[in-house]
Amino acid sequence: MTDKKTYTLPLGSTPPNFRLKGTDGKYYSLSHFAHAKALVIFFTCNHCPYVIGSDEITRQTAEKYRDHGAVFVGINSNSAITYPEDSFPKMIERMEKHHFPWIYLWDDTQETAKDYGALRTPHFFVFDSNHRLIYTGRGIDSPKDASKMTVNDLDNALDDYFHHKPLRKPLTNPIGCNVKWEGKDKHWMPDDACDLI
Repeated sequence: MTDKKTYTLPLGSTPPNFRLKGTDGKYYSLSHFAHAKALVIFFTCNHCPYVIGSDEITRQTAEKYRDHGAVFVGINSNSAITYPEDSFPKMIERMEKHHFPWIYLWDDTQETAKDYGALRTPHFFVFDSNHRLIYTGRGIDSPKDASKMTVNDLDNALDDYFHHKPLRKPLTNPIGCNVKWEGKDKHWMPDDACDLI
């Protein structure tokens, strides 16, 4: 039987490097975030209802921990051929409209998504100040309709980390649309890929 955890980065991993273009026109790699006390890399996009439904909660979490030294980096790896709404120009439009408190990067080759094992949009990876993965999975338990949220696992992880406590739940299953892979059906994803726990 296939190890279900091989699809995505295991806890304790270091973040794979990248060089990706942001909606501000600049290129970013991991070295730009070396100062982060916590680095939250999350795979997101423009169109997904799970992203749209939870972005404001993600915004609140990013703003809550910004003064603690948390840095949020969103990455869109969806194929614009498979889903034109996820094109780079549409990314720019979305950031200009919403002014989210994170850097928004374009993974046009999808290599970064493969390196991290991005499974859904959104899918969060939290790294500590030593760039070790301490949390991965969902942001909240009801991303499509945040009004039904009962737990914010991303906030809990950051709260535990910044209070020097063991994380109450370091691993959760991401909830959302699958990454739209080039040359694959819009809904392609191995059956057990997101069953991490």
